[in-house]
Amino acid sequence: MTTTPTIEVRDFRMRFGDQVVIDDLSFEVHAGETFGLLGSNGSGKTTTIRALLGIYEPTAGSLLVEGRPFDPALGSRLGYLPEERGLYRKESVLEVMTYFGRLKGLSHEAASSWSKEYLRRVDLADHAKVRLDKLSGGEQQKVQLGVTIMNAPSILILDEPTKGFDPVNRRLLMDLVDEQRAQGSTVVMVTHQMDEVERLCDRILLLKDGRAEAYGTLAQVQDSFGGRRMRLTFSGVLPASPNYRVAVSERNYAELELADGVEATTVVRELLDAGVQLRGFETARVSLEEIFLKVYGEKAVAA
Repeated sequence: MTTTPTIEVRDFRMRFGDQVVIDDLSFEVHAGETFGLLGSNGSGKTTTIRALLGIYEPTAGSLLVEGRPFDPALGSRLGYLPEERGLYRKESVLEVMTYFGRLKGLSHEAASSWSKEYLRRVDLADHAKVRLDKLSGGEQQKVQLGVTIMNAPSILILDEPTKGFDPVNRRLLMDLVDEQRAQGSTVVMVTHQMDEVERLCDRILLLKDGRAEAYGTLAQVQDSFGGRRMRLTFSGVLPASPNYRVAVSERNYAELELADGVEATTVVRELLDAGVQLRGFETARVSLEEIFLKVYGEKAVAA
């Protein structure tokens, strides 16, 4: 039995004037998964989300949520965290969160109670009565995330959710997102933070200039960009070999890209026979950061 994808994009094309921003893009997001929509700045990620939510009218193609074009009536089941913050900045944190909770169908008491517990969770309990515009950018982002998830949406779309966060708060947000997925939400993450994707996402789509550069599970995408790696710490000189390609080389560290069908044990024996002293090794797939570098270049990773 075939189930309808939670999100389905088919032959999507978006043109602004003479500029083609999205070109014949197709992908699906399945119920209950966390899906990563990746790309450098200007690759078309946010444009795709805005067209999906009916903010933009597509030039061609179809974008469906639960089998039909986006309907505002779906809003009670969908949480959207835009890249730009859009809360009432002159009101207190608790007032803003409670107000949006009421809009989402919660009672005043339930919205206030949920908000207080959430603020405690994200270390903002002592900011509940502070005006929103007095908070830092990262603190405002925490508040906006709370507004997004407070009605336990079945579909959660997050556009650059950790923008402005330090590593500790990024980890906190990832934990919150993981909890939403564990509770049954379908999550779409628009990001270029590769560690977030590797930790959270089941499948991914890499966009470049409005076209799909890669699409599938993490393993499928990694295998399509070089497959298996060996990471070594060693002393000596690595010999040339048809069994591997040296992808990364430093003084006492290297990453070897294994040839098709070659086992790690074969390479270990070869290195030992050549007099290389191995202090440690592990096998792994090529990282998403390396894939991102191959597709978008170093400048895009630094952006």
